[in-house]
Amino acid sequence: MGEPESIEGTAYDVIYAAVKRTKDMVEGIQRLGPDGFEPVVYPEKTLHEIVTNAILHRDYSIATAVQIRVFENRIEVESPGLLPGHVTTRNILKTQFSRNGVLVRLIHKFPSPPNKDVGEGLNTAFDEMKRSRLKPPIIREMEGAVIVEIRHDRLASPEESVMDYLANHSEITNRIARELTGIGSENTMKNVFIRLFRRNLIKPIPGRKGASSAWQKFTDP
Repeated sequence: MGEPESIEGTAYDVIYAAVKRTKDMVEGIQRLGPDGFEPVVYPEKTLHEIVTNAILHRDYSIATAVQIRVFENRIEVESPGLLPGHVTTRNILKTQFSRNGVLVRLIHKFPSPPNKDVGEGLNTAFDEMKRSRLKPPIIREMEGAVIVEIRHDRLASPEESVMDYLANHSEITNRIARELTGIGSENTMKNVFIRLFRRNLIKPIPGRKGASSAWQKFTDP
């Protein structure tokens, strides 16, 4: 990980400086992939939202700094204090509770506030990982701290996701497949289906057209 570095200043400045420094460190990392060494890349919005969340919602009664640890295959963001109020690792994306409400409201009044979409930060972080075809962050509550682990682990390919779904379901629609894969375009998802069809892995369900069209696993007659 190298020598520890400290970033000091106002919460506003620390957030932006910490994200930039983390991004700079990550850009120097390369991992061995299927085509040789390749750069490790994380969505900047994911880094920004998780660091923002750690700094704004930490427990300031604990005299410990927020820590960001950069490894070859992951980033860990450790925030002092347990999750506030009724928030748990299971409901954290669906509920809101601000430990430092005054700080959150004040920093939101700044130009280009780091918490621009109040209450949506972690959801954005998870969504950006999915769009980048990376597995979602892992949130762990430890003794006296919350750690968010951002791993550089690829999701299954869209084709693998479709076939995994059809292993337990009789059919799949374009909408369901897009939700599974994070693909936003109907046409892009349709091209995935076509590639699987050409490999004789799936086939269209007869009589289903337009929005109700669906695909099923190919079986020999």
